[in-house]
Amino acid sequence: MAQRVPYCVGEWLPSDQVIFDQWAQKLIEELDKTVPSETSPGGKLHPVVQNFKDAIESNVELAIFFNQMFANIPTKHKNIPSQIRDYHHMLRLINHVITRAPECNDNMWAALPITAILFRPMGTIGGYAAFLNSKVNFHLKNILNAWGEFLKSPKSCYVLTTDGWFSATAMKRLGGNFEANFICDPSKPHYGFTSWDDFFTRELRPNARPVAYPDDHKVIISACEAAPFKVQMDVAQHATFWIKGEAYNLKFMLADDPLVDKFVGGTVYQAYLSESSYHRWHSPVDGKIVKAYVADGTYYSVPLIDSCENLTNPRTSQDYLVNVQTRALIFIEANHPCIGLMCFIAVGMTEVSSCEITINEGQRVQKGQQTGMFHYGGSTYCLIFQSGVELEFDFHGETPGITAKNILINSRIAAVLE
Repeated sequence: MAQRVPYCVGEWLPSDQVIFDQWAQKLIEELDKTVPSETSPGGKLHPVVQNFKDAIESNVELAIFFNQMFANIPTKHKNIPSQIRDYHHMLRLINHVITRAPECNDNMWAALPITAILFRPMGTIGGYAAFLNSKVNFHLKNILNAWGEFLKSPKSCYVLTTDGWFSATAMKRLGGNFEANFICDPSKPHYGFTSWDDFFTRELRPNARPVAYPDDHKVIISACEAAPFKVQMDVAQHATFWIKGEAYNLKFMLADDPLVDKFVGGTVYQAYLSESSYHRWHSPVDGKIVKAYVADGTYYSVPLIDSCENLTNPRTSQDYLVNVQTRALIFIEANHPCIGLMCFIAVGMTEVSSCEITINEGQRVQKGQQTGMFHYGGSTYCLIFQSGVELEFDFHGETPGITAKNILINSRIAAVLE
């Protein structure tokens, strides 16, 4: 019987370990057959991958980390066909996937191929050290940006077919009623989408997600199409967030912003997105944009509590990741005085780290108005409220956690108690 494992929160990777290993094995066999080495035809590394390789091999610290992470993989995993052999193999596989679009068909849903490549190494002691390193994250950012450019090109449309992302199974996972919910044209090739990124940042049709209580400033709406993960009150400015149970460190979450003191002792609401979610962000309240910017962070860092031995990945580390990952911060002064200043955080994870803000500081926004988007996916988001703001949450029958289902964007998720 296939093992069901808990790492696929949001279903970004297969829950069935057998299917996951089969997909990874197929990728490795494909690479080894077509590009067996860097000197074989087509084996030359993309410049951003070559730069990463040069950085690893010219820095003793990085060289130790990237050799150690593969040495740290438990013996029982080292010799299976789906396991990456060493960092040279890792780099060639990354080089292979950054000119491909994420796969989807009736039997496979592998939307995070680089995460799949790093799945076990990033959960080791060596991986923990490496993926927190600023030099490593500099090169990973360049690699992901290069991949992002491919995903914005027409070449990436080849997966947007009736046996790919528009198959019956995929359409069901995308929520059903795709044509009614999203701006598209089924009579055109690829439903009118010009690239994978164009498909992934698809826009809702007018009134597909009506704003709940649009004239009631007390009501706070879901800023993303996401499943509730956690609510934590009395949040500390400093906390050992890498230890299980100590979730949020405001100083790190808010990138040491001068406004951090205003939120000490306040409340955090967190929810996570799946691969099939709508990936644009909407303002949760009526108000004025006080500040908005993207803070650089990590891309593949997971805490050691999520070790490769436990076969987990970043999806189970939602609260850890909001402290370290690349994220967009949007501070909003709400119209309702009992809400006051609040902050929306859009957290990029792994491949899903391109956060684009589409509003400006000083701009007034209405509840439900678009404020930005994730390119290539979504991840998780937080709403942070100041101490003294009393809230009544509405989870729409869901219990917050990794098994919760999405709450539609623009739905009521809370109301401030006056």
